[in-house]
Amino acid sequence: MAITVKRSHPLFFGEVDGVDLTRPVTPDLFAEIDAAFNEHAILLFRGQAMSDAQQVEFSKLFGPVFTATKYHWAKQERRLRAEMADISNIDHDGRLLAEDDERRFHNRANQLWHTDNTFKHVPARCSLLSAREIPSAGGDTEFADMRAAYDALPETRKREIGDLIVEHSIFYSRTKMGFAGYTDGARTELPPVQQVLVRRHPATGRNALYIASHASHIIGWPVEKGRQLIEELLAFATQPQFVHRHRWREGDLIVWDNRCTMHRATPYDEMGERRVLHRTTVSDEINSVERVRGQRHSAA
Repeated sequence: MAITVKRSHPLFFGEVDGVDLTRPVTPDLFAEIDAAFNEHAILLFRGQAMSDAQQVEFSKLFGPVFTATKYHWAKQERRLRAEMADISNIDHDGRLLAEDDERRFHNRANQLWHTDNTFKHVPARCSLLSAREIPSAGGDTEFADMRAAYDALPETRKREIGDLIVEHSIFYSRTKMGFAGYTDGARTELPPVQQVLVRRHPATGRNALYIASHASHIIGWPVEKGRQLIEELLAFATQPQFVHRHRWREGDLIVWDNRCTMHRATPYDEMGERRVLHRTTVSDEINSVERVRGQRHSAA
């Protein structure tokens, strides 16, 4: 064993020791990391002073890395390379974003419980977030184990939700936070998509709830009835026993499995202190609804 993993929560979230991700990761080493990832759903690597290029290369071991969408804002400037999402409150010159900067409003939606890229037809497999600068207080990230939440549901509820399909939209989640600054190009590029409500993990076979803030409504149900069920499931899944709160340190790298976890940012003094994190997001192979239909066809 090249690595050791200590669980930070009774259910999930493993802290990895014994690896320097600024150096090339061998196939044998990555096999250990991948096995730990499937078991714990979230892995923390401390003290990783990675460059953006090193983070992208490590991310590619998990699968294809998303290129950031071009149309998030009316102003299409980017501070980081195309494979990275900027989870920061600074501009191109390293200054704090202006109070009315649309990027600030957009990023505040990260304080909602969410799962990355469920609003894309082919959603995310995992995300990797690297802490470059951390405020003196606040700005933590909370994670929820959606496998454990599903396991704890009553059997009647599991039967009720097992075959449900949900529409996801980034415009739905951002509207909750009062952000409406998307261009027409964004609305063309990111139309609403359908995802399963219960997702089976391909490596472990465990079921997980697959919802969060982008989940707008349930296909075939009255909108308000569907939203009520989604809110009930969110409240159930974010009870303290399913949640771990991570206090960031500079040099932390966290990789989480978007197929079976949710996360959210917590507030900090965003007008007074810098918080700089760089995220890469790895694509899954197929839409979750299409995966289930393909599995059923193969079994028939």
